[in-house]
Amino acid sequence: MCIKIFVICSKAFYPQIAPIKKKLEQKDYTVFLPNAYDNPTAEQQAWNQGDAAHANFKKQMFKQSKKVVSQMDAVLCLNFEKNGQPNYIGGATFLELYDAFMDNKKIFLWNDIPKGILYDEIHGFNPTIIHGNLDLVK
Repeated sequence: MCIKIFVICSKAFYPQIAPIKKKLEQKDYTVFLPNAYDNPTAEQQAWNQGDAAHANFKKQMFKQSKKVVSQMDAVLCLNFEKNGQPNYIGGATFLELYDAFMDNKKIFLWNDIPKGILYDEIHGFNPTIIHGNLDLVK
């Protein structure tokens, strides 16, 4: 059975996706990449067009993510250090985790749940923490 997995993360982590994608594909997984992976400046371009354009961009990204999550078997959240924050999970990624939880998808976190305001909620999603071991993604 080919597992379909959606990689989710902050765009700050996009440079780290390629080798992870390659390893998952070697395991015969079908890998879906973050919505703006092919155009990481898309959000800034929307901001440059004003508040309404940015709000519309975010709305479309949220809807697209929900649609993609619904078609997956699992999500893999890459949560590395960002700006001094260990195991960073931003707002949009949190919402993708929530969508996965609500759709009863498997949830994998690369690193531990970040300490902070959303710890309890993410803990409640019951993710599998893999500590970088892709053999645990099943």
